Amino acid sequence: KPRPPAGPRSLPRSRATRLLIPYLRLDAPVMDLGLDRDRRLTAPPDDDPELVGWYRHGASPGEQGTAVAVGHLDTDSGPAVFAGLPELKRGRIVKARRADGRIAVYTVDKIKSYEKAHFPSQEVYGARGRPELRLITCGGSYDRRKGYSGNVVVFAHLTGIR
Repeated sequence: KPRPPAGPRSLPRSRATRLLIPYLRLDAPVMDLGLDRDRRLTAPPDDDPELVGWYRHGASPGEQGTAVAVGHLDTDSGPAVFAGLPELKRGRIVKARRADGRIAVYTVDKIKSYEKAHFPSQEVYGARGRPELRLITCGGSYDRRKGYSGNVVVFAHLTGIR
């Protein structure tokens, strides 16, 4: 069975500065995010709905491993940066601009929805032996007291460097 063609070589570490999804006309600034006391990834601040958060302890754009970026689906003021994420399809392009000026280009493999109670951390965050990216936002049903019941996750892998 032939092996799939090798992707581009991974890049050294350099933090993300912007996230671009041409199909969604998305071009957003990126901030670094960490984990909260319960070891869950924090979200970008609600008062800046156009901001994307990049997990600073994970892979940087184009680096070996699984990079993770999160953004709000909506806020009290309306649709937010990742409002269009559920409309992405396999084969669409996601670009991450780095502090060193290079751009890591990813191609979407799949989009999946998960209930928060059954979120498959290993499937989403686990390393796959190549540079990959996960884009995560809210999904499922909405309850004013509890928020959204699930998450939408975009799985993508590195296919180019500019």
